[in-house]
Amino acid sequence: MSGKSPNSLGSNLRNFKPRTPGGAAGALLGAAALSVVAGVLVTAAITPAVAVAGATASSAISIFENLPSHINPGQLAQPSHLYAKNAAGEEIQIASFWSQNRQMVAYDQISDHAKNAAVSEEDPRFWSHGGIDVIAASRAVLQNVTGSGFSGASTITMQYVRNVLIQEAEMIPDEKERKAAYKEATSTKLERKLKEMRLALQVEKSHSKEDILLGYLNIANFGGQVYGIESAAHAYYSTTAAELTIPQAASLIAIVNNPGALRLDIAENHEANKQRRDKIIDSMLREGKITQQEHDEAIATPIEVQLTVAPNGCEAAEASGYGNFCDYVARYIQNDPKFGKNAEERWFKFQTGGYKIMTTLNTDLQARAVEVIRQNAPAHIDGIDYGAAAVSVENSTGHVKAMTQNRYFSNDADLLTNPEYTSINFNTDYEYGGSLGFQYGSTMKAFTLAEWIRSGHSVNDRVNISARPVNFNTITGSCLPDKVYGYGTWTFQNHARYNGQNTVLYAMDQSVNGGFVSMTQQMDLCKIYSLAEDMGMHRASDQTDEGASNFGTRKLNVVPSGVYNGNDEIAPITIAAAYTGFAESGKVCSPVPIEWIQDAKGENIEFTGSSCKQAIPENVANTVGYALEHYITNGLARAGRSNDGIPRMGKTGTTDNAKDAWMVGGSSEITTAVWQGNVVGKQNLLTWGLHDRSLSMWTQIQNTADGIYGGSKFPEADLRAVQRQQTVPDTTGKTVAEAKAILEAAGFTTTEGEAEDSTIAKGSVVRTDPLGGNSAPAGSVITIIPSTGNPPEGEKDTVPSGITGVTASQAAAVLRDAGYSQVFMQCEGSGTPAAGMTVVSSSPASGEEALTSEQITLIVRCS
Repeated sequence: MSGKSPNSLGSNLRNFKPRTPGGAAGALLGAAALSVVAGVLVTAAITPAVAVAGATASSAISIFENLPSHINPGQLAQPSHLYAKNAAGEEIQIASFWSQNRQMVAYDQISDHAKNAAVSEEDPRFWSHGGIDVIAASRAVLQNVTGSGFSGASTITMQYVRNVLIQEAEMIPDEKERKAAYKEATSTKLERKLKEMRLALQVEKSHSKEDILLGYLNIANFGGQVYGIESAAHAYYSTTAAELTIPQAASLIAIVNNPGALRLDIAENHEANKQRRDKIIDSMLREGKITQQEHDEAIATPIEVQLTVAPNGCEAAEASGYGNFCDYVARYIQNDPKFGKNAEERWFKFQTGGYKIMTTLNTDLQARAVEVIRQNAPAHIDGIDYGAAAVSVENSTGHVKAMTQNRYFSNDADLLTNPEYTSINFNTDYEYGGSLGFQYGSTMKAFTLAEWIRSGHSVNDRVNISARPVNFNTITGSCLPDKVYGYGTWTFQNHARYNGQNTVLYAMDQSVNGGFVSMTQQMDLCKIYSLAEDMGMHRASDQTDEGASNFGTRKLNVVPSGVYNGNDEIAPITIAAAYTGFAESGKVCSPVPIEWIQDAKGENIEFTGSSCKQAIPENVANTVGYALEHYITNGLARAGRSNDGIPRMGKTGTTDNAKDAWMVGGSSEITTAVWQGNVVGKQNLLTWGLHDRSLSMWTQIQNTADGIYGGSKFPEADLRAVQRQQTVPDTTGKTVAEAKAILEAAGFTTTEGEAEDSTIAKGSVVRTDPLGGNSAPAGSVITIIPSTGNPPEGEKDTVPSGITGVTASQAAAVLRDAGYSQVFMQCEGSGTPAAGMTVVSSSPASGEEALTSEQITLIVRCS
């Protein structure tokens, strides 16, 4: 639609036909003359006693001339709107926030009836005066002095100035300063009236009449929180300012005279409004703006309102399923230091700034998530404080694409007495919605596996998967006071009967606790949790677990049982964002609900967006991703496979006594976390027949995500970490031919390396690489090193002490300092040695003599 911008003060009159001023009157309207005359007249009008008593005109003029002479209408309070896009990229408004319900419009978007009604009644000489109506002011003086009545002298320009001053006060974020400015703007003192006049003159000199009238109609209060003619037309008559009829326009202009008493949403006001309306219609006839027939028809028209309540806040957004996400966005802004110096200022700006906020939400995915959760997770179940939540995050950006839960969102105290409603967002951290988080169970196993891979192990290493008693002193950690967890015994259980040795991949596929305890015995406990935190894992609140070492912080609680059964309280959005790293080669982006923000002028506004980092090495993330994909194709989550062949990865999680149940994972594009469980309490979900719903809900939501965003193959895993490992036979002293036969029979391929000096017979095997007794990928190349038959050169020395009971890397450093450069590792039993493993013995042993050129083999504990 054409027309001047509602935020400017410039426009053409178009169809409106103002009355033209007479030549004599026009000659009076010079700015300087008006300053003098109006100053004296209005002084007398407001303070007749002073005037009659003989106060000099010069003193009034002096007061007038010393007042401010410039006003900048500035930015009026306007609603802020949240938008989202559907799968087709179309923008959809999902929520509005306002303290003043105002919709700015341009001059040609307002009915001529409304313009004529305002001018005819409020300021008939508007088109001819220069901001102050001298005739009206003179009449006011005479009526006030003689006691024959009182006539107001405020022109539309002066009323506009007064409203601008009030709005300037209302736009001050600080409450104390705001109240003081409002009090000054609404003062009844002489100085305030003179200030209005002075500023009105300035406005008339710098702006067109059309723009002054437009500003007046956009700024005026129409009752309650309804501001501006457009919002008034919508609120009371469910129409637009452009479509207002004569009686509708007159009844709206009537409200401006006394908004509290004449607003149309109160039925008791209708009679008083009609009286004022009819008076305005009479004025429109008198001023020649309507015909007699139009007048009579308008007068005969009853007040017939069609009220429309403008949506405000997240309760209104809940009707379309956006309530929880809307609240998350609002709280995100309230917590963003880039949006203001404190939460109060940020919220004030949000409600008044007229911002367009494009959120990250995909409305199609959101609609499906809401449908799935509401169909499968009742809002209330008698006997259990049951909750469920789902959140989907874009892997590459951290953009939140869907967020919902089983209970309806509301902040209404009356509604909150209904257990189906809540003001708490189960998906987010405490400061973003009030939740304290939930224990995340076996979903922690992905982070434990990541540290296993990072420390040099393979998913095909074999470990003890049995449930059993474990000595705490076998659990070591660099952050622990004594470097061991403790000195007692701890017994854990598996969810089913699993015994003996099996691969780590099997332990993952079947979610066997025993395998992860065995893995932890070969790692640094602290580093497992440190890795999880590097990927963004943190507690939803710092106020849970009072008495624990991490109380008052967001850090994870370092305990052995947590490596297979995450027992900190985590928000679903946190673990969804962390799991994106397994699909993104270790890159993790912090979750964010906002794509961009623009102010009322269309200029971009700075806010805190997502921050991305390389949280863990690519090869580690890709290998864990391989295992998580295997969990869906071959493990316990086979029901979560895609019907379209799109690769998926993920992990279920159940806490002790099935208090909580999770499914977290997704595609190469989108990761979804679904939680269900006890909001408060410890009811067993199995007892209530709810346990398996997490995987089912996740699958349905992810199906829709895949349909919108697609998916591709995950990055290739590190071959060294996924190939099947087997023990390399020890062929020391054998002939090369014999060694070759033995190794190839074991499934390896061989190559012969350069001979080394040794006391072993010439042509016989000195060693292999990897060493005999160590693990190596099945089918990998084993290098056979034959002997030259020549004794190695070098001095004999004593193998130093201090190389057992420490890590292999520490022992190697001691040996190198003693002159021994040929240091190798070998497992005590099966497994793959790593530099961080503990040395239990060496060959030759400490105290024995050996040439410094001779190899020293460190025997490490691998299982």
